[in-house]
Amino acid sequence: MSDLLPGFADPVLDAQSAFRAVLEAMSRPGRIVAIDRLPEAPVPLMPAAAAVLLTLADADTPVWSDAGDRVVAWLGFHAGCPIASTPLAARFVLATGAAPALDALDPGSEEEPQLSATLILQVATLEASGGWRLSGPGIEHAHHLHVTGAPADFLAQWRAQRPLFPCGVDVILCAGRQLAALPRTVQIEEG
Repeated sequence: MSDLLPGFADPVLDAQSAFRAVLEAMSRPGRIVAIDRLPEAPVPLMPAAAAVLLTLADADTPVWSDAGDRVVAWLGFHAGCPIASTPLAARFVLATGAAPALDALDPGSEEEPQLSATLILQVATLEASGGWRLSGPGIEHAHHLHVTGAPADFLAQWRAQRPLFPCGVDVILCAGRQLAALPRTVQIEEG
């Protein structure tokens, strides 16, 4: 008997629900969105991160993960995605512990910036106040997002990729059943 946990209870409806949540988060950067229909996922994979990966990863999108063999087997079975040997070779990078640096991920190319990596970063908490000040497309004036558990130098890494635009890495922050997206177009400052 396998100890492989099931994915979504209803793969079609649950993936559609999670896709809408990701789309909402990407179109409104920094807004916290809760995913209602969550898969059963192995530790240390958080429910929101699991839902994002089951929704976006497929046979054409290599995934790199630091979450261990059990999560890699679960992703391979439920998403059918190839597992990348390095973060640079992945379209989706799952960081459940120490995240790889943004400059270690594929920023895409001038011809195909849409082929850049997306970092799915698990964090401790997301709150809609204090912390970072976000501005840019999808934000009317400014939006505040407090993130507990992001790398200490995350803002410096984010600023360093700005000159690469239209290339760059997008980030989806996941905490429990919540997520918030940081498309590469967003400017982030302290406070």
